[in-house]
Amino acid sequence: MKLIVGLGNPGKKYSETRHNIGFQVIDHLAHKLSVELDKEKFDAVYGIQTVGNQRVMLCKPLTFMNLSGDAIRPLLEYYNVDIDNMLVIYDDLDLVPGKLRLRQKGSAGGHNGMRSIIQQIGTDKFKRLRFGIGRPPHPKMKVVDYVLARFQQDELATIQDAVENATLACEKWLSTPFLEVMNDFNR
Repeated sequence: MKLIVGLGNPGKKYSETRHNIGFQVIDHLAHKLSVELDKEKFDAVYGIQTVGNQRVMLCKPLTFMNLSGDAIRPLLEYYNVDIDNMLVIYDDLDLVPGKLRLRQKGSAGGHNGMRSIIQQIGTDKFKRLRFGIGRPPHPKMKVVDYVLARFQQDELATIQDAVENATLACEKWLSTPFLEVMNDFNR
């Protein structure tokens, strides 16, 4: 089984914020693959479906961003998912809005959700899709205020295109080696 996790914060208040781009990609992917996110266990909402000949779980942790690992670790253990079959989608301040970067491993890079996952599962050697949200436009703007804000109107088309591309990358990974997916989408 392949596990695709989108990071974000639960609740309507956060639903379309920059920090919830992982949730947005999972929602779009679930719609495209007809996966119902109808299960709730281990502080996560998720759905499991066979797509082609690949069993896939799509997941959104409900622990709030900084405790994402608290939901991921028990899911991995309960469903006996190999770390090599997990992909985590999350927002990245260091990439321009809409830029995607796929990696096979790496540090948390200052991202608290990724730090939590790495701490909980004991390794940073898992696949990730970094989704660029850019940095705050003003030096005096706090990062927390920026990531918890919605995208600007002039960013929406770029973000929607990037959500579609992130979805396509996830779909491709279901039937293609990750290195090929990286080569196709890291342009």
